[in-house]
Amino acid sequence: QVQLVESGGGLVQPGGSLRLSCAASGFIFSNYFMAWYRQVPGKERELVAHISSDGTTSYLDSVKGRFTISRDNDKNTLYLRMNSLQLEDTAVYYCNRKNWHDYWGQGTQVTVSS
Repeated sequence: QVQLVESGGGLVQPGGSLRLSCAASGFIFSNYFMAWYRQVPGKERELVAHISSDGTTSYLDSVKGRFTISRDNDKNTLYLRMNSLQLEDTAVYYCNRKNWHDYWGQGTQVTVSS
């Protein structure tokens, strides 16, 4: 079964940085586009960034230039480096496959506050 375990969130001041990690198992990680999503209460989950099997990336316009998605296929791990964090980045962040969501992990809370 698919397992997705997000970590690395926390409280950070505006302008600060965090690195999120996602440990994946239960599927052939290297075969899939992977993605980071985020959700705030009362809103739909939104796609933040995704990455192809060989490292091609795409980003939500509001995070371009600030966030970097990466993956380590040998470790079945997805990362999101978040720089220049803004109040609007506050959310629960989730990882998943880009195109098949049969399971969601617990997510990791990112709170940007002064």
